[in-house]
Amino acid sequence: MLVAVALPVAVPRAYVYAVPEPLRARVVPGSRVVVPLGARTLIGIVTAIDVPSPAKGKLRDIVSAPDADAALSAPLLALGRWMSRYYAAPPGIVLRAMLPVALTGAAVPVAPIKRQRVARIAKTLESLLERDTLFKRAPKQRALYELLESLGASHPARALVVQAGVTAAVLTQLVTRGLVRIEQAPIARDPFATRAIAAARTLVPTDAQRNAIAQLIALPPGQGALLRGVTGSGKTLVYIEYLRDVIEKRDQGAIVLVPEIALTPQTVDRFRTAFGDRVAVLHSALSDGERFDEWASISRGEKRIVVGARSAIFAPVHRLGAIVVDEEHEATYKQGDSPRYHARDLARVRAVAEQATFVLGSASPSLESWTQAQRGELLLLELPERAGGAQLPTVHVIDRRKESAATRAAVVRTGTTTTLQGTSFGHAITPALEKALAERLARREQSILLLNRRGYAHFMQCGDCGFVSQCPNCAIALTYHRTPERLACHYCGHREAPPAHCPNCGGPPMRERGLGTQQLERLLTERWPEARIARMDMDTTGAKWAHATILDRVGSGEVDILLGTQMIAKGLDFPNVTLVGVIDADVGINLPDFRASERCFQLLSQVAGRAGRGAKGGEVFIQTREPTHHAVTCAVTHDYLRFAGEELEGRSRPAYPPMLFLANAVISGTEEIATGDAARAVADWTRRLIHTRMPGAVEVVGAAPCPVERIKQRWRWHFLVKSADTDALGRIGRYIVEHGPVPSTAGMRLAWDRDPVTLL
Repeated sequence: MLVAVALPVAVPRAYVYAVPEPLRARVVPGSRVVVPLGARTLIGIVTAIDVPSPAKGKLRDIVSAPDADAALSAPLLALGRWMSRYYAAPPGIVLRAMLPVALTGAAVPVAPIKRQRVARIAKTLESLLERDTLFKRAPKQRALYELLESLGASHPARALVVQAGVTAAVLTQLVTRGLVRIEQAPIARDPFATRAIAAARTLVPTDAQRNAIAQLIALPPGQGALLRGVTGSGKTLVYIEYLRDVIEKRDQGAIVLVPEIALTPQTVDRFRTAFGDRVAVLHSALSDGERFDEWASISRGEKRIVVGARSAIFAPVHRLGAIVVDEEHEATYKQGDSPRYHARDLARVRAVAEQATFVLGSASPSLESWTQAQRGELLLLELPERAGGAQLPTVHVIDRRKESAATRAAVVRTGTTTTLQGTSFGHAITPALEKALAERLARREQSILLLNRRGYAHFMQCGDCGFVSQCPNCAIALTYHRTPERLACHYCGHREAPPAHCPNCGGPPMRERGLGTQQLERLLTERWPEARIARMDMDTTGAKWAHATILDRVGSGEVDILLGTQMIAKGLDFPNVTLVGVIDADVGINLPDFRASERCFQLLSQVAGRAGRGAKGGEVFIQTREPTHHAVTCAVTHDYLRFAGEELEGRSRPAYPPMLFLANAVISGTEEIATGDAARAVADWTRRLIHTRMPGAVEVVGAAPCPVERIKQRWRWHFLVKSADTDALGRIGRYIVEHGPVPSTAGMRLAWDRDPVTLL
């Protein structure tokens, strides 16, 4: 028997192997197999059986088939084939992305898929009576025995001795005396082990919510809906009640996608409150072991609802009945490296293939989803008002252009200290926002401040010659971090000590330019020493459950001011938050990217929605130097329809998605001139190919340097490929990836990014 095996290598085809007779019963489509490739041994996925023999080459045998069951179901294999074609990605790379790391690593021999972690479990044999006599000269044994009793008479042996503060010898003595028995038992790593289920809140659906729930329940299999609800309108309650019908009445499973790991704990808490231990969680913050155990419990049918970030779209849910994509507009649903899939789009493809329904939810939908709803491809459901009678917050725009120069602080670095010249607080927070913050602190209400730029200062610059400290690996300025003190690149991770003097002219100490979350935290602490302040950005959330720890403190009232980057802008629901301040709405608004305005509007709309979700109401202050920009003016009035209309008109000439389909071809290499030459050559070759094969069907724009021209010591050029025909764009993409004249010198690479969310 010959089978096709997809291997995790950059080759656009499967390999053919022979299956030895003893392994044939275990080799089916979707099975993991261990195979030789050159001098290496790799783990691959069987994509087809009984395939024809290739015309050339000597066939090699599969080494082993470690699993009794397939790792990927037939629907997931079909999804993988679709991804490989649509995104022009190697099939083995695609299928590897669909499985947990524990199943795709290079370890040989390979552990079977049904393996579980096994621990030594200590159990008491009986309830002892004469303990004073029995343990007269063994107080440690008694303490250990009674601790085991208090833990339910059964506990992992290693954890037991650690908790008791004794050596393993004490436990061995209890076993020798016949008082305790040791058993081998499988255990699952529980990602919720340190978190308690949140207390249930009784919520009664509004008329609009009941209507949305009823229409979702009536949605035919394979169909989808766009749920556009203003922030605080109760979209999560709609999801839960809709999925209650899917899980409990139809006996099916479901996937719920959220855009940020920061949102996962709060969302998981809500679903665990409703559905108990039938909820699994999948995201990259879990350890490899926890991720495998969650995946295995889903595969066995023990967990019926999966909540997670984008990769949870591949969860092996039994009898999949529904997929929910919350905050569907978020760019984090797009995978940054191969396979460069978009989880929102995969949700639709998978739902149609498995005859499940799918729901896209957002207060500010992506223009792609909005256009599909307007064309009738998605059922449009709307929640126009906040639940519980709450009102949308009042939004104030503060024009920073009108500030006097005297209120702007100049930050000067002197040796290892930093002094703030001028009015230190005013360069970050205007008097109107300062007054509003003071009022909330006095009333014991909570505030959220958004500054979408981490670190202490955006960059360091010489006041004499203008030199800016740059990353040696990337075409980007280094960000100054104060705690711990360093200059850091947020692209490649490079770090270095801040210079005492200008490296270019030897002039005076470098000046810090721009404001980051670390500096904002310091300014707030100095202004209100008594305030309880929490910062939430990539620098404070590296530890496991760090997001949840911070948000739990906010929820319990232990934080007065929560400040952070965009991770605090969405999904959070705290009734005592009555003020939101956007420190600098201009961050990202004028980037050289056709989606820049859309991202700005969505971010402002989302963060504004954190205010006034309770009975106390709320206010939002947006500080900007572009108060007339339509992304700002529409966010102020909560007017999505006007923003969508103006933005779609701007995308018509020249045409950009959703008016057509787009791919970004990025050529990168280690030599600057060679990379530019290669990019122009591939772009010209593509034009000639289109002119010959499909004239007029596809347009090529460029080549040109990427806006961020160098990352991780690689120079980057790109060209855009546009078409109104999705199939034509797919064919061109696959041909470019497989046959494009990309030189093998200077480490040259081509990356094909279908449906990019950013062109930076």
